[in-house]
Amino acid sequence: MNAQTGETVSIASATIGQFGRYLLSARTNHFVSDQRVAVGGPGEAINAGELLLSSLGSCSLGLIQKTAKEQGIALREAGSEVSFQRHATDPTQYQWIRIAVRLSGVTSSEAETLVTGFTSNCPIYNTLKRGGPVEISWTLS
Repeated sequence: MNAQTGETVSIASATIGQFGRYLLSARTNHFVSDQRVAVGGPGEAINAGELLLSSLGSCSLGLIQKTAKEQGIALREAGSEVSFQRHATDPTQYQWIRIAVRLSGVTSSEAETLVTGFTSNCPIYNTLKRGGPVEISWTLS
């Protein structure tokens, strides 16, 4: 099943015996994530906010490369820097999220086409930009 037909993706996560440290599993890939030092975690591994930024960076580059290939644009290199600023008075939201894309080997018009390929097709970007439904449930064991 592909993304256009409603692909479902899941990540499993669990505490692993150290406060603020978590094991995340995506298919057969496993990695550690930490809570930030500012809220009592070890802060050594990538944290949740950084994972969000990473997903935007990965989606941006993947879709830019895909668009370049499909459009026959001779993209030499691409990079992105994604950042956020926490809201000063409401820690439950970000003041802003910024994505700075760096492209080489393309014209301004081609760059616009490539970035539009990303912004038009990335579900992560569009869910953050427009908002979307989020559900939560829990079980006891």
